[in-house]
Amino acid sequence: MQAIIQKWGNSQGIRIPKAFLEALGMMENDLVELNRVDDNIVISKVKGKNELTLEDIFKDYNGEYEAEKFDWGSPVGKEVW
Repeated sequence: MQAIIQKWGNSQGIRIPKAFLEALGMMENDLVELNRVDDNIVISKVKGKNELTLEDIFKDYNGEYEAEKFDWGSPVGKEVW
């Protein structure tokens, strides 16, 4: 299969046919990694999740966080404290 490198904003891009992506198990918005191997560009799908869940974010949290007090200073205008 051949494709043409085309201008895409300030970059260049290649359109990849949907059937080609489906055959590789890829789809729109998948995270991919680009590598240069000699004179070739290798595009590989990043394994794993594309987005973090709350469980991912807090997986190492042990519950021992204590918020520290912060002095915002005295009121300057008409704000009410």
